[in-house]
Amino acid sequence: MTEKTMTIREMCDEFDVTPRTLRFYESKELLFPIREGQKRLFTRRDRARLKLILRGKRFGFSLEDIRQLLDLYYMDDQQQTQILRTYEVAKQRLVEMEKQREALTETIDELRAQLKWGKEMIDSMGQPKPAAA
Repeated sequence: MTEKTMTIREMCDEFDVTPRTLRFYESKELLFPIREGQKRLFTRRDRARLKLILRGKRFGFSLEDIRQLLDLYYMDDQQQTQILRTYEVAKQRLVEMEKQREALTETIDELRAQLKWGKEMIDSMGQPKPAAA
C-alpha cells in the first residue's frame, strides 16, 4: 500500500502556512519531503513533524531546540529521551513565559498610571477631555 503524500499546496492549506515557510523548514533540516524534480511531496512523517514544529513555535521554542527534540525521536529508547528532554525544555520555557507575563503586567500597570496622571493634568487645564481609555 502506497503512503499518501501531500503537495506543498495541500500542506499549506492543511496547516495554514506558506510555501516559503515549508521551504524554510526544509532548509533548516526540520522537514524532508520527497523531491521529484521541482515538486516536493510530504509524507505522513513530514506532517507529524510539521505539527510538532508549529506547536513548538507557538510555545516559543527556538528552531534549534525543535530540531534537536525531533532528532531524539530516532533513538532506540521508545522516545524516553525525547519525552524527558521535551519536558525539560518546556518547563524552562514556561518559567521564561511567566517572567515575561509579570514584566508585561508591570508595564501595563505603569502605563495605566501614566494615563490616569495625563487625564488628571488635562482635566486640570480645562482642555477638552480625551476619550476614555
